[in-house]
Amino acid sequence: MEQNIFTAVILPIALAVIMLGLGMGLTPADFARIFVFPKAALIGLICQMALLPIVGIGLAHLFPMEPALKVGLMILAVCPAGASANLFTYLSRGDVALAVTLTAFNSVLIVFTAPILINLSLLYFMGEGREIQLPVGRTILQVALITLLPISLGMLIRRFAPAFCERIEAPVRILSFLFLAVAVLGATLQVRENLPSYFRQVGLPMLTLNVLTMGLGYGVGRLLGLPRQQNITIAIEGGIQNGTLAIFIASTLLQAPAMSIPPAVYSLIMFATGGYMIYRFGRHMK
Repeated sequence: MEQNIFTAVILPIALAVIMLGLGMGLTPADFARIFVFPKAALIGLICQMALLPIVGIGLAHLFPMEPALKVGLMILAVCPAGASANLFTYLSRGDVALAVTLTAFNSVLIVFTAPILINLSLLYFMGEGREIQLPVGRTILQVALITLLPISLGMLIRRFAPAFCERIEAPVRILSFLFLAVAVLGATLQVRENLPSYFRQVGLPMLTLNVLTMGLGYGVGRLLGLPRQQNITIAIEGGIQNGTLAIFIASTLLQAPAMSIPPAVYSLIMFATGGYMIYRFGRHMK
């Protein structure tokens, strides 16, 4: 499939702006903080990097979906938490420092893990004769350029112009939400002929994925003795995914619009469940 203006221009720019905004909220201390609370960070990373894909592959088997939609589900499952996860954590009275640290580490690790896991998903669900393949080396470079480069630039801006970052924090956050909406809209318009069928297939699986990963994140943290604030953070970090990155990988790198539908649907669902987390845990914020 040939690229169009959405996949070749709008979506990469949208993702770069979102990651720039994420970087402007990070400092080197956010990466070093993993040594301050290693237990919580390790549990959060395992839930994000291992538990979420495991749940994803289980749901791909449980629910009847076209192979391309199953791959789309897995693309979403291997992506890191979205930049908005930190905002949801704050509004839900979670551990914001832990949230920022997990988001930072996930955004770096995913550059190397996503191409491998997505190719395995393509092989598993599409078969040996698949026409779509993700070149690992080139994909690592592309994802790094569209994620790590803007994050690094954002961190540099914060380092040398902290007052400027504080002034534009709210506008950048709003712009990130708008770009996510553009990504979801663009993804759905690309497959508008098959949209009703795709939505029927992926709606319940994506809701289940979201609720399960949030519930498991909270439950695992609680079972292992973490405080409530950190349990809330791990739940949100597992449930609020970087839908724009998933749509970018499906639409732009793989040029497979059908695979972008699960992340697009998930992006709508996660804001509803994220709102519930705010209602459940953040009602009594002081």
